[in-house]
Amino acid sequence: MRFDVITLFPDIITGACSESMPSRAGEKGVISINTVNPREFTHDKHRKTDDTPYGGGAGMVLSCQPYLDAINSVEVLENSETIIMTPQGELFNQKMAEEFSTKSQLRIICGHYEGFDERIRVLSKAREISIGDFVLSGGEYSAICIIDAVTRLLDGTLGNAESKDYDSHSEYLLEYPQYTKPRNYEGLEVPEILLGGNHEKIAEWRRIKQFERTKEKRPDLFEKFLKTNLSKSDKKLLKEID
Repeated sequence: MRFDVITLFPDIITGACSESMPSRAGEKGVISINTVNPREFTHDKHRKTDDTPYGGGAGMVLSCQPYLDAINSVEVLENSETIIMTPQGELFNQKMAEEFSTKSQLRIICGHYEGFDERIRVLSKAREISIGDFVLSGGEYSAICIIDAVTRLLDGTLGNAESKDYDSHSEYLLEYPQYTKPRNYEGLEVPEILLGGNHEKIAEWRRIKQFERTKEKRPDLFEKFLKTNLSKSDKKLLKEID
């Protein structure tokens, strides 16, 4: 899969993606990450990409010409999606990550400063995406979150192909508690059921813990889970937490 990131700060993207899982995915050829800097498309000696807002107000607004020229310079592959990072966009979630993972290309437009000239949104025809109700200094950090979330879903990325199937949010449930050695740490014991080797009972325990944890910490997700097509085994186990 190919990620093309339109950004004034390409080092933020390349730096973050040169470590851990995105780096390994790149080495394996699972993904490629390309950055395009709108400054390279300016026509003035100062390489200016923003200007003061019409109507007055604080801050600077990103200009149409360098951004749209940068966006249009990126080849659009078949089965591609173009997104723009903005606080007013759709809230990014796991289902959206799964949707994006089926694409061959994701073009990500990152803003900075006060925001985009509205015509960039209109003419780019990009899908507007947000990662939450908070303010960041730039869309690069949101883009990194999306690249990471999507990359880990791609075949060949994770060491254990089953890992992604047990991630939190993959089916509106949080992950069950995990433990490793030592068996006892400062008086806190690993649950006995995990030590017995009965994999069927372990699976049931983990499933119940997913239910309990999600119901307690994210009741909104738990309500969504209850509306899905529940299996017979899930219906049975759910009775144990009522």
